[in-house]
Amino acid sequence: METEATEAAAAVGGGGGPGQELLVAWNTASSRTSGAVPPKEEELRAAVEVLRGHGLHSVLEEWFVEVLQNDLQANISPEFWNAISQRENSADEPQCLLLLLDAFGLLESRLDPYLRSLDLLEKWTRLGLLMGTGAQGLREKVHIMLRGVLFFSTPRTFQEMVQRLYGRFLRVYMQSKRKGEGGTDPELEGELDSRYARRRYYRLLQSPLCAGCGSDKQQCWCRQALEQFHQLSQVLHRLSLLERVSAEAVTTTLHQVTRERMEDRCRGEYERSFLREFHKWIERVVGWLGKVFLQDGPSRPASPEAGSTLRRWRCHVQRFFYRIYASLRIEELFSIIRDFPDSRPAIEDLKYCLERTDQRQQLLVSLRAALETRLLHPGVNTCDIITLYISAIKALRVLDPSMVILEVACEPIRRYLRTREDTVRQIVAGLTGDSDGTGDLAVELSKTDPASLETGQDSEDDSGEPEDWVPDPVDADPGKSSSKRRSSDIISLLVSIYGSKDLFINEYRSLLADRLLHQFSFSPEREIRNVELLKLRFGEAPMHFCEVMLKDMADSRRINANIREDLLFAGHLLVGGKPQIRQ
Repeated sequence: METEATEAAAAVGGGGGPGQELLVAWNTASSRTSGAVPPKEEELRAAVEVLRGHGLHSVLEEWFVEVLQNDLQANISPEFWNAISQRENSADEPQCLLLLLDAFGLLESRLDPYLRSLDLLEKWTRLGLLMGTGAQGLREKVHIMLRGVLFFSTPRTFQEMVQRLYGRFLRVYMQSKRKGEGGTDPELEGELDSRYARRRYYRLLQSPLCAGCGSDKQQCWCRQALEQFHQLSQVLHRLSLLERVSAEAVTTTLHQVTRERMEDRCRGEYERSFLREFHKWIERVVGWLGKVFLQDGPSRPASPEAGSTLRRWRCHVQRFFYRIYASLRIEELFSIIRDFPDSRPAIEDLKYCLERTDQRQQLLVSLRAALETRLLHPGVNTCDIITLYISAIKALRVLDPSMVILEVACEPIRRYLRTREDTVRQIVAGLTGDSDGTGDLAVELSKTDPASLETGQDSEDDSGEPEDWVPDPVDADPGKSSSKRRSSDIISLLVSIYGSKDLFINEYRSLLADRLLHQFSFSPEREIRNVELLKLRFGEAPMHFCEVMLKDMADSRRINANIREDLLFAGHLLVGGKPQIRQ
């Protein structure tokens, strides 16, 4: 393109007069836009007017891009990477930061004539003096070409150096925000009762190193680092290389720091919510991202492009946090269920995150695997399995009111309990308060408004308002009633393990008969109360035989008491020797 344009101008200018004027105009335009001579707007515009008169203005922009590309490939890019390679393996972070500043400063100085020429060409395109480069603007084409040539094959050591420096920049920024103007740490104020806060507070006090820059506290370079990073971001912004250079390093740094913070603060802590605390932390991270990507001073409003970049990064950080936090809680869900209701804050946090991520399937697979590995084996007592199943019902009802997660994830528990011979006996013992491990069943049985097992709950009619209706998740079994699933309580779910209430009624009848025959100190009031409560659950007809047994026992005790009283009275007559009339 460069040779063809020069030859065309020379051919026209061979005869002198207007042709000579064209040749001079082309030489002026080519020298002023190629970076060989600093561009002067008056001379360059006059030359463009001459080229326009001869129809050569259409090739000027393409010629400019080609000259810039050739110079980049032959000179500018090798100079830049030679400057980088001098000390890119240095472990001294301050020196690495200065190296980046010098290298990108050199790049900016070499590209400055081209960028000034680019401004003029764009200006004249808007004025109609040039034809433009089509749908893709000239500046966009130049920047794409610049990134393509400069970073065609980026050395791994360069990426590692940039990532290490941006990780340091984040720590320095966070340390400066923690200290604030008064030297206090907002994360620690009022939170020294937190295990993490105490550990971190004492670690900071005892460490001789600065938590920001990692240097000795007497040689802290945090302020200098902030200033130099600001300068670097300004240079990259002017070259439109900011996201190309920093995006991967920023992403890796944020992911690493988020994981480390979550592991340090959240793992094993189920009794308090961490969402609000992390939302505040994310806002501080977004403030750091503003320092990285927004090159507007405090007195100038942020540009729309910069604001869009910041919103995009904010969404990315939030989505990543929700995904990682949900994964952590899913991994710990077995322990969270075991500790319920103390672990309710962790369940509510997980519910909040699941509503914003697509991790239900991950939860189902992980929980089923944990249950089968840690619970469903011969070494665990049936009572303990039932106790954890009850905790799972309570916890997963909070996590998923539709009860679909409970239905799918806990199916192995129900299937395994059917293979245990003492399952029914343990459940019935829990209902009657005879088992210490399943005492929650007795409390559940005594609820004032229990769910009847006699009606079956097959109706799809909900008592709520139509606008309150919520569809089941996509992984729900379409063959099962939604209203029945949502309204099922602990006892109905346990009874449904066998699909019939007759087993439990017969087992209770056997336990009651055994207790009546072998325990002379049983409480009839307690047994009557249990029967009445079970009648509310199973109906009156199935419990009729139990009522008959209790009535027979009450009659027997009354008859026995009368006989004993008669015997005592007869013995008194024999000892006293005087006939008496019984009142």
